[in-house]
Amino acid sequence: MTKNNPRALRPLGAHRLVKRLDYLIRSRLWAQILIAMTLGIGVGLALSPMGGALVEATTANIIASWLALPGRLFLALIQMVVVPLVLTSIILGIASGGSPDFLRRIGTRIAPYFLCTTIVAVVIGASLALWIRPGQYVDQAASVTAPSSQSLPVIETQVRVPLPDRIVEVVPENPSNAILHRAMFQIVVFAVLMAVALVSISAERAKPLLDLCVSLQDVSMKVVSWAMALAPAAVFGLLAQICVQAGLDAILGMSAYVGTVLLGLLLLLIFYLLIVTVLAGRNPVTFLSKIREAQLLAFSTSSSAAVMPLSMKTAQDKLGVPKPISQFVIPLGATVNMDGTALYQVMLRYFSHRSTGLS
Repeated sequence: MTKNNPRALRPLGAHRLVKRLDYLIRSRLWAQILIAMTLGIGVGLALSPMGGALVEATTANIIASWLALPGRLFLALIQMVVVPLVLTSIILGIASGGSPDFLRRIGTRIAPYFLCTTIVAVVIGASLALWIRPGQYVDQAASVTAPSSQSLPVIETQVRVPLPDRIVEVVPENPSNAILHRAMFQIVVFAVLMAVALVSISAERAKPLLDLCVSLQDVSMKVVSWAMALAPAAVFGLLAQICVQAGLDAILGMSAYVGTVLLGLLLLLIFYLLIVTVLAGRNPVTFLSKIREAQLLAFSTSSSAAVMPLSMKTAQDKLGVPKPISQFVIPLGATVNMDGTALYQVMLRYFSHRSTGLS
């Protein structure tokens, strides 16, 4: 048996979890979610005092809060397991490699990729925001998401932390505190250090902790499968609540911003496909067809944690990525290399300043 190989430790229950994910794919969960998005917007606008106004404002808000209940449960379940899922996936991914050399080889390749793609995402977001200027299409009175002018000076008065202190803060001196506050980068560093330590000791001593990680990962994936069953109702309810509170004018005003973000994500996808074609030597159309379920599910749920198990399964089964690599790179990328979030944050900052009348 390969040293510290968790694959040999994997219980039979994992097969049932994989079958559950397969069922979610076959049932076209992404299509259900997209339909739920449309229905949620329609119902929300019909109930909104600033839209159809089928009921009084107080009644509409009460209905909206109950409609959003599945969505709040969905988000709570995902947040509940995201930390153990990331921890165990990274630990098992590195431990599957069998030596610290595996981490060094992967790290020297994945770190430049993460840095390059994040820079490209920020450049795309800033360029589109400066070119399209989506904030100018929003009615300031109808905007519900722009920050107030009183909150903006807080950004300017933040204390600058010296670079050496920031480097020290990367290592969690209190892992429990990092987990409590969901400091994901610190959690990733903690997981990497623990995994390297595990592969550096004897297999006999590492086996109990690896067994625990395998069981904890399977439990986390099971909870994710339960949460995904709530996804259509969650999307329907959350969008309905947003539309009830925002109304048609705000939705139309935000459409310019949403369209700009989607354009940026499309350009970022084209950049990814260029990398796939040039560096990986794969056909981009074939690549897209193999990852379409995971991508559609990620787009409709906007949750990296929820799609993480499906992403790892897609990478292993359809793209032929070795299991140790997928278990390490995908959780790491979902927590550190969030290019879509980087693009979105750049646009949001410019959008907020424009919609509040600031330069």
